[in-house]
Amino acid sequence: MAAAATSTTPAPPAPLGSGRRVPRQERSRRRVEGLLDAAARLVVERGVAALTTRDIAEAAGAPVASLYQYFADKEDVLLALAQRDMDEMDTQVAADLAAVEVLSVATLVRTTMAAYVAVYRRRPAFVEIYLRGRTNVAVHRFGREHNARTAALLRDLAIEAGLARPDLPLDVAVLAVEVGDRVFQLAYEHDDGGDQRLVEEGVAMVTAYLERYATPAGLAGVPR
Repeated sequence: MAAAATSTTPAPPAPLGSGRRVPRQERSRRRVEGLLDAAARLVVERGVAALTTRDIAEAAGAPVASLYQYFADKEDVLLALAQRDMDEMDTQVAADLAAVEVLSVATLVRTTMAAYVAVYRRRPAFVEIYLRGRTNVAVHRFGREHNARTAALLRDLAIEAGLARPDLPLDVAVLAVEVGDRVFQLAYEHDDGGDQRLVEEGVAMVTAYLERYATPAGLAGVPR
């Protein structure tokens, strides 16, 4: 979830499975952020399929050789964009959950999914790359790995907060996150703003599924 890099901003992590060079100097980080910002604009304007490394470099006002210093190919750029926006999503989820006054299974699900919607609204390129670009094998794998990590973190949170029984299976949490992910794919398939009615249905569906594993406190809510 990186915004434009500053001297106090750590370099963003490389996407999973990527061997790309991670910039350490502030000037290099700004150059990489400029390349990613240019790629994001082009994705929104032209779509993922029409994106080329040469166009990205030109839009960023940089030599194409400069792009190849940090990215192996177009796919590497897409993964870096997905990583940057997914990091932002993780931060949004954490901040929004920390602000919830009464935490329950229902508010955990709703707050998490609402945080995703907030990031989709700010990052239209992410909608193109992540929700509409799943035919890309690397992006698909990246999404599945992130979903698994998210499920484990939210499961641990629910158990530690007393919302869910300790025997809540990890694969149940993974399935809940995957179902929510699929809901977003459908909601944003043809609607740049997302079909919010469909998102609401997804919130209700995931909540009902997970409440089967809730404790009484997880149903009633726990004041923070």
